[in-house]
Amino acid sequence: MKAARAGTRDRILEAGLQLLNEEGVAKVSTHRIAATLGISSGNLHYHFKTKQQIVTWLFRCFEDRLAPCIDAAAVVTALDDLWLSLHMTFEALSEYRFVYRDIDYLLNEFPELDARARALTARNLLASQSLCVGLAEAGGINATAEDVEVLALQLVFTTTCWFSFKRLTPGKQRRQHAEAALAAYYTLTLLSPYVVGEARDYLNHLRAKYLR
Repeated sequence: MKAARAGTRDRILEAGLQLLNEEGVAKVSTHRIAATLGISSGNLHYHFKTKQQIVTWLFRCFEDRLAPCIDAAAVVTALDDLWLSLHMTFEALSEYRFVYRDIDYLLNEFPELDARARALTARNLLASQSLCVGLAEAGGINATAEDVEVLALQLVFTTTCWFSFKRLTPGKQRRQHAEAALAAYYTLTLLSPYVVGEARDYLNHLRAKYLR
């Protein structure tokens, strides 16, 4: 019985995540999720009494999914490692793209998520500052302390706003993996004015790969 309950709970979360990603938080209801799964609303409400509980649980899953990406970014000291870290980050963001795409609606409707969202952003900013410092100390970029602070902010801004921006641009049907790689490249180019030495060669390699 416990295994069956856990299975239903997981299915509810999976269906909820898919619908939130595809249709947006405002359009998805618990009845919609139940209908998608072919279960009764009563069955769904046994596991999650409200839509808020589903969204909150998925936000926690998002935090857990993003945490290794943030940790990896904090110790980056080479441009190729940064590209890999960004690629991982965009894959995580794509998997839970409803979060940042609908963040204004989320925080207005579910204000209890505000502190968690702010804490996640603060952690992301600290990791971005650490990676920029690491790149500078390793000789990958030539950047002042002020440059590092601005770059860190730009990196976090770009990753958090990417899927909102994508809604306004053509070519929405790109494969998820390819889009994550391309998004990582575009974000990496924020460092282009500061990149020096062999790191410049790697950046040129990525430009030839993704912009040909």
